[in-house]
Amino acid sequence: MSRTLRAAILILLLASCGGGNSSAPRNLDDACAILAQRPGYLKAMKKTERKWGVPVSVQMATIYQESKFIGNARTPYRFALGVIPMGRQSSAYGYSQALDGTWEEYQKEEGGRRSKRDRIADATDFMGWYMHQSNARLGISKTDAQAQYLAYHEGRTGYANQSYLAKPWLVEVAAAVGNRAVMYESQLARCR
Repeated sequence: MSRTLRAAILILLLASCGGGNSSAPRNLDDACAILAQRPGYLKAMKKTERKWGVPVSVQMATIYQESKFIGNARTPYRFALGVIPMGRQSSAYGYSQALDGTWEEYQKEEGGRRSKRDRIADATDFMGWYMHQSNARLGISKTDAQAQYLAYHEGRTGYANQSYLAKPWLVEVAAAVGNRAVMYESQLARCR
């Protein structure tokens, strides 16, 4: 076998072992299309629904808002004087955009050290865990995507203090998450 052929085979093998689905599914407005394109998503979300009681539609709407289903999503960089990079806006990463500290808390309590924010099964389990705690501590229904999103974004203490009331843009975003969850729920009923 020639060296060129061996090199080409090696490159193809390495490329096929890439980082997984870091790009978004094609049609983010159609739950059935998302799950048809990425069947592993449904498996992970159904497992989270069984374990934590958070509906698939609520998980999908939250992931849409947080990362647009991009597994390695990160927050943008901050710049000083418009050109000097000063690091990212936050430590949020992955499908669920979990912050470092909250992710570490999840790993200690539930997920284990090997869980990863860019793995859909771990990200949905994290969301289920977080929303289950929001339900237990704050009484937020697991089916209320809008209120769950506010607690998810602001943290439970921020939600309890109603910090979101000073952020009209966030209230609008949370309403959009609620509307998207309703849309996804009706679509999922047709494609199951």
